[in-house]
Formats: sequence, C-alpha cells, structure tokens
Amino acid sequence: MSMNMLLQRESLLSDSGSRWFLSLLAIATAAVFIGNVFIPEGSALHVDTYTVTLFGKYLCLALLALSVDVIWGYCGILSLGHGAFFALGGYGMGMYLMRQIGDRGVYGNPLLPDFMVFLDWQELPWFWHGFDQFWFAMIMVALIPGLLAFVFGWLAFRSRVTGVYLSIMTQALTYALLLSFFRNEMGFGGNNGLTDFKDILGFDLQADNTRISLFVISAAVLAFAYLLSRSIFLSKFGRVIISIRDAEARTRFLGYKTENYKVWLFVYSAILAAIAGALYVPQVGIINPGEFAPLNSIEVVVWVAVGGRGTLYGAILGAILVNFAKTRFTGIFPEAWLFALGGLFVFVTIFLPKGVVGFFSERKNKKQNNKAENVAEANS
Repeated sequence: MSMNMLLQRESLLSDSGSRWFLSLLAIATAAVFIGNVFIPEGSALHVDTYTVTLFGKYLCLALLALSVDVIWGYCGILSLGHGAFFALGGYGMGMYLMRQIGDRGVYGNPLLPDFMVFLDWQELPWFWHGFDQFWFAMIMVALIPGLLAFVFGWLAFRSRVTGVYLSIMTQALTYALLLSFFRNEMGFGGNNGLTDFKDILGFDLQADNTRISLFVISAAVLAFAYLLSRSIFLSKFGRVIISIRDAEARTRFLGYKTENYKVWLFVYSAILAAIAGALYVPQVGIINPGEFAPLNSIEVVVWVAVGGRGTLYGAILGAILVNFAKTRFTGIFPEAWLFALGGLFVFVTIFLPKGVVGFFSERKNKKQNNKAENVAEANS
C-alpha cells in the first residue's frame, strides 16, 4: 500500500464527524434490526415492520441528499433536478419488479405488465427486454442516469453555464421528464406508474424478513457511499473540485480543465441519486411520474441546507430530520406543512447559513479558540 493511500485511510478514520456519524448509523441499524427480529411483538422495545420501512425510506432519501451535497457543497453547482436521476433509478428497479410479477398480475399475462394489457399493447417494448434479469436492471439503474448526466453536464459545463442559469436548466430537465413519463405511449405506466410488486430476487416483498433486509442494505449502501465520497474529496481530484468551487477561473488558469472535473463529479452524483431511487422503490411499493416533480428536487436542497452543506453527514442528518418532521407534522396540519418547510428554509438561510452541523462546528471552534487564548494568557 502506497504512502498516499495510508495517509488517506488515516484521514478517513481520524475525522471525528465521520466516526460519530458511522457509529450512530451502525448503532441505529443494529437497534432497529434487533428490535424487529429478536424482540417479540407486544414489547415496548419491539420495532414493527411499518417503522422499519419508514426508516428505510429515510435512509434512501438521505442518500439522495448526499448526492446533492456532493455536487453543491463541494463544487458549488446547485442542481434543482436531482429528483430526475432519483426517479430514473426508481423506474429501473420498478421495471425489474414488474417483470417478476409474470402471470400473477390481474390479467394473467406472463410477459406484459397489467397496464400494457389494459392499453391493448400486443408485445413488450424493446426497452423492457432484459429487465427480467436483476443484474441487467442494476446496470441500467446506474447507466441510464449516468449517461444522461454525462450528456447534460458535457453540454452545460463546456458552454460555461453556471449559477442560476444552470439551476434553471436542471429544473427544466426534470420537468421535461415529468411530462414525458406522464404519457401512456411512453410505456412506463403513465400517470399511475409502476406498482403492485410481488417479490425481489425470489423473496416476498411483503415479508418481514425482506423488509428488514432492505433496511440493512440501505444503511450499508449509505455508509459505503459516504466513505467513497469522503475519500474522493480527500484525494487530488477532490482538492481540485474544491478549488473549482472557491476560484474556478484561477484553477483553470493553472492548467486544469475544470469542465471535465465538473462533468465526472456530476455523473457520480447522478449515479448516487439513481441508486437511492432503486433502493427506495421496493420499500415504498410504487414509482410514478410524481417523483420527477421539480418541487421534490427543491425539497432535497432544503434538506442539505438544513443539515449543513459541504459536510456530507450534515446533508444526511438534514434529510432524516426534515423527513421525520414531515411524517409527524403532515398528519397534524397537512395543509400548512409546505409553508412550514418554506419557513424552515428561510430561518436556516438567515440564522444558520451553514446549517445545523455548521452551527455546532462554529461553537466548538469558538470554545477551542477561547481555551487556547486563555492558556496563552496564563503562560504569558
């Protein structure tokens, strides 16, 4: 192992924020697993399957927030269209799950999904072939959103599109996909989307064991994505990305092709969002064009801002906190929730510009500086 790799591993392990985050994630995952599998129903410590599914959903949305923080927090590119990559990954998984239904559907057609039979389709569209294989579906989950991100990023970044103009373009992208997937002739279920899934890899999706397994897998993928992302930003590639965020013109002057770095980071971020969507669909049981709604992508930005962008674990924390609050408060005042979310974003922007994590980090640094000053005065 080279010295650079050793130093990088040491940096990963020496960061207190990373240690705290990974430890809390491991403890929470273990607690939910034990509470669901080993503690009997009726006990106050038992975690029911509904709660397991809800927590699994939070982890998937946290991974989506991480993907946005990768591109926004570390490269300064505010994407308002990452919901598109999330939804495309979800559709990839949904197509696989629909092919697994076979003749157990309402119409009993072993090849065509129910919505195609209802619309009087005579044969399976060419782009549905291969999705009966899990490995093929997983390749498509990453390949299609990654290819779309590459084409979009290559055209936008090479044209030097930045700032609010780029944000509007990403929002236009997801809105265009929203309108396209609503059309029945597209072959993706139209307004109703894809649903009524039965099993995954032969395991019943409604079974408790499958639900807890999906939850654990989501936690493991989130932890891996966090470590991978952090290792990227500790590398030379990551340092160039951060320099692009802080002074792109100067970085370009030094000889770096900044557009290439931005394109590949955008592709990586899109693939993370797509994986989040693929994990999300079997746990919630449906994917429809509503996931492309621009409002969803804007909401993700709010999660990242609340938690603290440019920290990775701050984005994850923000996603979990806001979605937990959303679950609790939509039942109490459903009509006012969106106003509360907007108010939260305004509050964070004004009073916590660096998010929750940034606020506590600043307080910690201030205490350390005061302590150092006191020690210096005492020694003098």
